[in-house]
Amino acid sequence: MDKRPIGIFDSGVGGLTILAEIKKQLPNENIVYLGDTANFPYGDKSKDEIINFSRNNVKRLIKENVKMIVIACGTATSQAIDTLKKEFDIPIIGIIEPTVKYIKEKKYKKIGVIATEGTIKSKAWESALKNNINDIQVINKACPMLATIAEEGRAMGEEGKRAIKEYMKPFKQNKIDKIILGCTHYPIYEKLIKEELEYDVELINTGITVANYLKFYLNEKNAQNTSRKDKEIAYLTKPEPYFKNIAKNILDFDIKIK
Repeated sequence: MDKRPIGIFDSGVGGLTILAEIKKQLPNENIVYLGDTANFPYGDKSKDEIINFSRNNVKRLIKENVKMIVIACGTATSQAIDTLKKEFDIPIIGIIEPTVKYIKEKKYKKIGVIATEGTIKSKAWESALKNNINDIQVINKACPMLATIAEEGRAMGEEGKRAIKEYMKPFKQNKIDKIILGCTHYPIYEKLIKEELEYDVELINTGITVANYLKFYLNEKNAQNTSRKDKEIAYLTKPEPYFKNIAKNILDFDIKIK
């Protein structure tokens, strides 16, 4: 048993969708969440900037004596995870590997990906999928506005609806019925996406795939916490006026914010 917390970081509130799914699968685990709100959004930053932000986030979480780190950010996963794994001894997982594993097990052959502009340009999702699954067809769509709209608490308003209508066009045209939510802010839009597509669609929530992967990993390493949890705490690198309210909408528990 390892009672040390799991460290999670994202550029803002999006990673809370990962945290929520982890707590469903692993309710006894202690959590330290780091929202790098001072540098939000990551999607329009250079690779070197994202690596530097991510490196600082890992160092901050290590100071909290975490047992492993989850990169709850599609952009940071796509741009920084390889560097971080080389530089730090602590176990680090992102959102891509667990999700590709899920898709491979399902034997899907045609899939859509929505993500930030930086993630789509990196081709991280497309490369990971095609390197692991033979003959898979991938349709990508950069959605540069969604994270910002969600971060400001406007996802379910008219601006969010207009953005979803625009970003879903290539998937409607191609009748894509399986879409990876490649940014952790995007599960906030699940209801709007399903309404816009008007046909049955599986929206692949990376929070669920990460939580399932993490549960298996901790059991395999005998590193799960089987005793009563002690804390869930969130640190922000810059005060964020919308964070507390959005956190209440995403999580079914209160998280202490510092």
